[in-house]
Amino acid sequence: MKIRCRKNQSGIALIIVLIVIAILAVLAGNFAASMKVETMLARNSSFDADFESGGRSGIECAKAILSEVKDPFICLTQTWALPHDYPFGENAILHVEIEDQERYFNINMADEMILGQALNLIGVDAGQRSTIIDSILDWKDADDNTHMSGAESSDYKSSPWLPHVAKNGFIDDMSELLLVHGITEQPQVYSHAYASPGASVISRHSRFDASKFQDVAYETTLTDLFTSVSGRAVNINTCNAKVLQLLLPEIDETIANSLIGLRNGPDGVPGSEEDTPFRSVGEMGRSGIIQPPALAILSRLCTTTSLIFKVTVKVNLGGMTRTYHALLRRNSQRDAQVLCMDWE
Repeated sequence: MKIRCRKNQSGIALIIVLIVIAILAVLAGNFAASMKVETMLARNSSFDADFESGGRSGIECAKAILSEVKDPFICLTQTWALPHDYPFGENAILHVEIEDQERYFNINMADEMILGQALNLIGVDAGQRSTIIDSILDWKDADDNTHMSGAESSDYKSSPWLPHVAKNGFIDDMSELLLVHGITEQPQVYSHAYASPGASVISRHSRFDASKFQDVAYETTLTDLFTSVSGRAVNINTCNAKVLQLLLPEIDETIANSLIGLRNGPDGVPGSEEDTPFRSVGEMGRSGIIQPPALAILSRLCTTTSLIFKVTVKVNLGGMTRTYHALLRRNSQRDAQVLCMDWE
């Protein structure tokens, strides 16, 4: 008697073989990818000391650049405001950028009026502003008394997303705002990074026609207007027109742009040789742009110098890049203190 294999049995065997081969191929691919990652991690680890040395060297370069400022004021025509590249060793380059923090308004000094003006500039729907304003004020104040539309620890503890408590103190880092009621629900108010790629761009001027239900990306965000670490005053030589509009309701877009134009000099280009930076807050009154009553208030909110500088150092080493950040406090021309340092 002859025994013959059925066609369907041989077909099943072929399918099993193909499945086994596919599984082995996937395992081999995963192993190769894992080894590649391990190799890169080992390589990066071997360069850790060089990267850190480069980052610290870049920060020292920033301190040297700031020491070159001899003027009694800080403005955008000075050397520190430009990016700098330095060779480091045989195959490394340090890219150093410095940004003063007094170009922003200190969020810890912001009251209800300032916060309201900021949300108006951003274009946040009027019905949502009171929630954000009151919640930020509750986050900063030292008590557990809730503002009318705000939130305190009792509200945050029951949060299904991430139970936490209110800070009840000064904001140390702007990212804390992501934990604040009203901003947690729409983080695109905080930063452009949280907006969907296809969202409609909203500004103060386009907010009127926008639906509160549509997905939006704000043209201006809180991180464009505020900082958590700076002096108490805004540097009128480095801030932009939108930050100027936070200071007083009387300073509208036209007046703010006129002040920036006055600062930029005849050519109207910021950071050029023709700039005419303000040497005192009183000079904002030249040409009659700011009236004396408003100037008296601005003298308490503004300055012409900067105290805190954020330094960004990109270390390019053998085709790999690591970015370091530091905050410097410029106590005097020769004394710049490192407040903190981190890397990404």
